[in-house]
Amino acid sequence: MLSIREIIEKSFLEGFAANDITLTTFIVALLATALVAAYIFVIYKLLCRKTFYSKNFNMSLVGVALITAAIIITIQSSLVVSLGMVGALSIVRFRTAIKDPLDLMFLFWAISTGIICGAGYAEYAVVLAIILTIVVVVIDRLPISKAPMILMVEANSIEIENSILKIVEQYSRHYTVKARNVSVSELDLTVEIATKDVTDMVKKLTAINGVSNVSVLAHDGEVTF
Repeated sequence: MLSIREIIEKSFLEGFAANDITLTTFIVALLATALVAAYIFVIYKLLCRKTFYSKNFNMSLVGVALITAAIIITIQSSLVVSLGMVGALSIVRFRTAIKDPLDLMFLFWAISTGIICGAGYAEYAVVLAIILTIVVVVIDRLPISKAPMILMVEANSIEIENSILKIVEQYSRHYTVKARNVSVSELDLTVEIATKDVTDMVKKLTAINGVSNVSVLAHDGEVTF
C-alpha cells in the first residue's frame, strides 16, 4: 500500500508527463489559425477608418494569432514547458500604446483566436469570427448621430462674430465655439458644427463683408451632439 508521500510524488510526476501532440496536429491547428487570422486581416482593412492605414499592425494581428496558438499547443504538451512559458512571458513588456479602441478589439480578437485554435476548438473561432463581424458591421451602420465638422473662419474684425454665428445657427442647431483668436485686425474662429448644407453655409459666410477665408474640415472624433 502506497504512503501519502508516495501518492503525492506519483501524482506530481504524472502531472509533468507530456501529452501526445503530433506534428500533424500542430500543423493543422496553425493552418486553422492562419485561415481565421487572414479573415481578421481582411475585416480590419475594411473597417479601418484611419487616415493612415497601418499594414504593419494588420500583419501583426496575424502573427499574434499564430504565435498564441503555438504557445497554447506547446503548453498543453507538458506542465514543465507551461511553467517555463509563464516565467518567460512574465518578463515581457510592451511599450507600444494602442490609442484606437477598435485596434484594441482586433488585437484581443487575434489573441483569442490563437487561444481557441491552439486548444483545438477551431470551429468555435470560426463562429466567433462570423458573429463578431455581423455585430460590428450592424453597430457601425446604425444611424446614431452625424459626426461633427470643424468650421474655421478668418475675418478682419471681431465685430462680425455675431453675424458669423447667426449664419452657423441657421444651418446647425447645435454648435460649439472651440477656439477664438483675436488680434487688433484679425479674428480666427473655430466652431464645431453638424450640418448637411455645407456648401450653402460656406457661400453665405464668404459673402459677409470682412470674412477673408472659410474652411470646413471633417474628422473622426467622438460625436458630441
